[in-house]
Amino acid sequence: MSHAPENAPSGLVIDPETPALLMPLARALQWINRAMVVLGMLALLVASLVLTSSVVSRYFLKASTDWQDEAAVFCLVGATFLSGAFVQSLRGHVGIEAVAGLMPAVMERIRVMLVDLLGFLFCSFFSWKSWTLFHEAWVDHQTTSSSWAPPLSIPYGLMAAGMTLLALQILVQLSARINALIQFNKKVSL
Repeated sequence: MSHAPENAPSGLVIDPETPALLMPLARALQWINRAMVVLGMLALLVASLVLTSSVVSRYFLKASTDWQDEAAVFCLVGATFLSGAFVQSLRGHVGIEAVAGLMPAVMERIRVMLVDLLGFLFCSFFSWKSWTLFHEAWVDHQTTSSSWAPPLSIPYGLMAAGMTLLALQILVQLSARINALIQFNKKVSL
């Protein structure tokens, strides 16, 4: 069960309740999210090919495969974080819906709005911390401890970019929920 009001649009269309001021951001995120999903699919494919070649080269050639494990992990980190905003646009993240059907419609709208607010605050903090990790790794030229020693700025950058996209996606959805609640209150008060 997804964490969304019953009449909420899917991530393939922009929520009509999105304020006009944020519509350009919503359109940009829609395009970026689709591109990130394609990159994520390619990263998963690359990771599977790298790991398969790792197993084959270890078994038949008795070759060292340090770089292959880290390359696969970097691909998986990128796929995971960069596709998070797309999943959120579909409201496909796991949500606890035990009380959703028991609540009156207005309380359910408020609940969804509060969940979006808390999610936005958490993802914004996580994004900020990720960018500080990326900056530190970039400036200090930090690398992994393996013999291959790729720069840590790669996974930190992927994590930071993905969390930023996720925070922006939640912001757009939060603004749509707030706007819908305001419109609902206007209709009720008339």
